[in-house]
Amino acid sequence: MNQSETVTIVLPLPPSVLNPNGQHGHYMVRANALKKCRKLARMAVEAECIETGPWEKVEARAVFFHKAKRRRDGVNFNSRLKGYVDGIVDGGLVVDDDSERWTQLPPKFEIDKEMGRVEITVWRMR
Repeated sequence: MNQSETVTIVLPLPPSVLNPNGQHGHYMVRANALKKCRKLARMAVEAECIETGPWEKVEARAVFFHKAKRRRDGVNFNSRLKGYVDGIVDGGLVVDDDSERWTQLPPKFEIDKEMGRVEITVWRMR
């Protein structure tokens, strides 16, 4: 498929409470973290003022920037992005995050000793 447009959304690293392997107490802690992530992503998309949205079909890749180098589980980190992905949809960039419209590529991991973050790049596919 041909890529035609790209947007990169920069957000804080998703909180560890969203790790699917973790036991982080009350379900409301997780629900509140998801709600906050969703809102942050929606606001970030809206700030981009993308006039061509919503896009019908996209590919996305997350690059996680951590302060320290260590082994990371890409599947777990991608699953932590659910709130952010929902916020990207809420912000009007993509029609939906179902499997026919949203393809999540394997994540990458980089080091930035100054600022941990995740950069989600979304490509509009034709």
